[in-house]
Amino acid sequence: MENELKEENQVNEVSLETEGNNGIRISDDVVSVIAGVAVSEVPGVAGMAGGFAGGISEVLSGKKNLSKGIKVEVGEKETKIDVNIIVEYGTRIPDVAFEIQNRVKKAVETMTGLKVLEVNVHVQGVSTDKAQEVTEQETKEN
Repeated sequence: MENELKEENQVNEVSLETEGNNGIRISDDVVSVIAGVAVSEVPGVAGMAGGFAGGISEVLSGKKNLSKGIKVEVGEKETKIDVNIIVEYGTRIPDVAFEIQNRVKKAVETMTGLKVLEVNVHVQGVSTDKAQEVTEQETKEN
């Protein structure tokens, strides 16, 4: 009987703690992976611009780093996200950036319940792989 009362009191204590701040803390890494997946689905994004360390860990682990090029600041109820991308040659950069902002905001808010205050898109480069392929094909045709 005493054990049941103790267990009941412990449950009540936990529920009181969770009511104040929801008891949930979402890691920066989780938010950055969610944002990374959303960015990777946007047409016109050639890749993510990450640091040297991100590239090395990707090579060593053999896994794609989904949070590469994304910096996140998570507060209690809100978050700010910076995205560093490389765009494909020939795409309209403002359209790509706008689409990234919309998709990242929607994905993070839907999955985490956090309010996204900012999604800053930093274009770090332009991938000319497709432009080179087109030029090479034109050269071969002539």
